[in-house]
Amino acid sequence: MPAMTRRDTMRAGAKVLAAGAAGAAVLAAGMAGSGMAAAARPKPLVFGHRGCSALRPEHTLGSYAKAIEDGADYIEPDLVITKDGVLVARHENNIAETTDVAKHPEFAGRRTTKTIDGEALTGWFVEDFTLAELKTLRCIERLGKLRPESQGYDGKFQIVTWEEMIDFTAAESAARGRVIGLVPELKHSTFFAKLGMPLEDRFIAVTAMHDYTRRNPVEIQSFEVANLRYLRKKLGRPANVRLMQLIGEDAQVPADIVASGGKTSFGALTTAAGLREMATYADVVSPSTRGIIPLGADGKLGQPRAIVADAHAAGLLVRCYTFRPENYFLAKDFRNDAGDAARNPAGSVAEMKRYLATGLDGIFTDDPALGRAAVDSL
Repeated sequence: MPAMTRRDTMRAGAKVLAAGAAGAAVLAAGMAGSGMAAAARPKPLVFGHRGCSALRPEHTLGSYAKAIEDGADYIEPDLVITKDGVLVARHENNIAETTDVAKHPEFAGRRTTKTIDGEALTGWFVEDFTLAELKTLRCIERLGKLRPESQGYDGKFQIVTWEEMIDFTAAESAARGRVIGLVPELKHSTFFAKLGMPLEDRFIAVTAMHDYTRRNPVEIQSFEVANLRYLRKKLGRPANVRLMQLIGEDAQVPADIVASGGKTSFGALTTAAGLREMATYADVVSPSTRGIIPLGADGKLGQPRAIVADAHAAGLLVRCYTFRPENYFLAKDFRNDAGDAARNPAGSVAEMKRYLATGLDGIFTDDPALGRAAVDSL
């Protein structure tokens, strides 16, 4: 893809900002007639976590294509924002570990340290680059020692925008004759808002421009609460859109709540009462795997917590993140003797089936083919 010119960038930015004022209304109106069923599907859904990030560098078209080929119902772009206001797919705004930026001497002076959601991080950050500059970089595998197959694709893919993701998914859906959902996560909303670069209205505007996202499944995720409440107010409850509250560790407090001086932790959000309140603005709750079935002192799975039943009682769907196929990430119940770095497909499928038995409505996995196998075995 040729680099965007300054004129292209200015035209795209103006288009997005002009659409922002009316975007929520257009998006809600288009989605209202989509006819997407509000009820959960009979089978749990398979979410391609950052695409098929076990086998391809995350958040690349190669990763998303592999996830779709392997049967993912949804693919996940995490979204951050460039200096010139374009939403791009990166798990974090720090791109030190997922791109070859360190090999570009022209960007050496942009290496810096920032505090992101309370954590000091050193590297290169998307908000310090224009889209045209980011397009000169190439994506790399951040877990090379665990994922040599994915590492073999280093340097082959560009950073992609949210708009490119929508077009790509629409094309894949048409070619394969099946609907492919999108599950974007808005990253670091409070951080970007303090920079004067809020994500939400830009996201709404771009999403509203595309017929595909007006009519097909979109689940919008965040670890923050205020941005989901804002989106609910702006979008209403269109038939094909769900809002997903991501859940961190029990003792952690969402970044937006910290910024406002509050102390409500993720643990408090996921009590029975907290889940009932969550259902006033969200449709889905998504804890981590160990937030549903924690590990015992021996590293094996313990007893399931009550969160799935409590969430269902509150009217929420439950997704779970993230299942990974290497021994290193598996509970000890499911590891084999091939070493921490070894892929263990059978163990990963067995672990997912144990979790699915708790009543989950969906699973995030780095290897959607294994997720598909686990779900289809039910």
